[in-house]
Amino acid sequence: MDADDPARVPDFSRGTWQGGAVVSRIGGGGIGGKAAGLWQMSRELLHQLGDGEFPDFAVTIPRMVVLGTDVFDAFMDLNGLWDVALSGASDARITHAFQRASIPPEYLGDLRDFIAQVASPLAVRSSSLMEDMLNHPFAGVYGTKMIPNNAPDADTRFQRLVEAIRFIYANTYTKTARDYFRGAGREHADERMAVVIQEVVGNRRGDRFYPEISGVARTFNYYPSGGSDPTEGVVSLALGLGRQIVDGDLCWSYCPARPATPPPFNDVGDRMRGTQTSFWAVNMGTPPPPDPMGETEFLLRPDLAAAEADGVLDHLVSTYDPASDRLRLGLGAAGPRVLDFAPLLVGETLGLNGLVARLLPLAERVAGCPVELEFAVDAGPDGRRRFCLLQMRAMLIPAGESKVGVHELQGPDVVIASEMALGHGVREDLRDIIYVRPDTFAVAETRAVAAEVEKLNARLLAEERPYLLLGFGRWGSSDPWLGIPVDWGQISGGLNPDPSQGTHFFHNLIAFRVLYLTVRGGGGRIDWDWLAARPAAAETPHLRHVRLDEPLSVRLDGVAGLGVVEAKGGA
Repeated sequence: MDADDPARVPDFSRGTWQGGAVVSRIGGGGIGGKAAGLWQMSRELLHQLGDGEFPDFAVTIPRMVVLGTDVFDAFMDLNGLWDVALSGASDARITHAFQRASIPPEYLGDLRDFIAQVASPLAVRSSSLMEDMLNHPFAGVYGTKMIPNNAPDADTRFQRLVEAIRFIYANTYTKTARDYFRGAGREHADERMAVVIQEVVGNRRGDRFYPEISGVARTFNYYPSGGSDPTEGVVSLALGLGRQIVDGDLCWSYCPARPATPPPFNDVGDRMRGTQTSFWAVNMGTPPPPDPMGETEFLLRPDLAAAEADGVLDHLVSTYDPASDRLRLGLGAAGPRVLDFAPLLVGETLGLNGLVARLLPLAERVAGCPVELEFAVDAGPDGRRRFCLLQMRAMLIPAGESKVGVHELQGPDVVIASEMALGHGVREDLRDIIYVRPDTFAVAETRAVAAEVEKLNARLLAEERPYLLLGFGRWGSSDPWLGIPVDWGQISGGLNPDPSQGTHFFHNLIAFRVLYLTVRGGGGRIDWDWLAARPAAAETPHLRHVRLDEPLSVRLDGVAGLGVVEAKGGA
């Protein structure tokens, strides 16, 4: 992706929010990776779509203003925050110190003029200088704060905006960020934070504001299914705010070259259990108790019945027919709704997939490498759907020699075999294994498992011993019922064998070249008996730590999607 080019972004012009530049800036310095990607899309990508090529859609990026890194530096200097920021203090202490700080007076005029013109929801997002870099994209390390911004007086809206800016600045120095920098081998003191203030895409429906559809599209698919090829890409769709996807919650994924191909569910019941049942929205109603340190302070998570009452499910659901034990497109009959986007993808009620499939290769060409696009869709003021690109991020794809054949999955030395491998490469230096004990694991205790993993991870990191980590469900999921809800810092020394599809967690795994295996029945296996026979170096209520005399051999073929872990001398 092109380097940040802040000199080309026009300065914010007071009184011209609606009619002025779509992207503008307050303050000098850098604008960070996220803002640079949006700027590049607005200048280079959108113009490549032909006029009238997709008449059902108005394709754009949300209107936004960027606070340059000079604002951040002035904020830190004015309030004397450098010492506490770099002290390694607790997240609570750092956040409290930042929330008591003042915005530098030289920027107050522009910010007050901005908020006086805008009375609709805003997304206040991090855009650090190191964010969205190819090698270490910092995906999801820093937070995003959504604010309803609907108070009748501008002073109240300004106060909420400033709290959100302080929240993003404080995020620069949380434990998660410190752990990430340590893992990336970078100096935390060099980081500088720009802030993107962006209109939220969507419409107000009662006390909720959200888009009909959020999506993440990638030009390379690490989990191809249904006969698709990794280079055909993958798209994930969700109802409501995109937090549903990037946090690893349930969403609907498909190949844009084969949108009508059935997903890999065993039966209708499996499909109904594996689809989204609630969604994220901005709370436009009664303000909640103040929680300026909370990322979800102004968010709601209603269920599908609320969305149906809002009238947004026409293109998104199928309905279960118990008489035939089948799913039927749309809302035409009574019955349980299944959020499988079938009217869009099978019935082609809108040309959304055609638009996404057209944009992916264009974005890849603009960026010069495989990319990930985030977008949101909702009804626009002119009757067309408004399709907004929210982010473009570079992806790493498999490279180099690491071949694994199907026959090797059954070898005598194999401890773990997988037909769903993520990453590409060879490791011959792992002598430590941490695994979740199958005899004590319970879904209700995944938070306790995460806490125990964090302690063992810290110990092995201090000893500089990389390790193999095994467990159940989706590592990194924000939903503790779907898997073990660790963040990146809690497992930063490990190698994980079961994936989250959350795009932030996922993107960091790729960027750090973590080798990642999924083991499900059929072609995969874990030799639990071999693990149990090894002496324990440590045990906790839910974990077992094994240290080997000889290193494991780990080989992943990211193109074939195959991976094996072998024990030298036989399993």
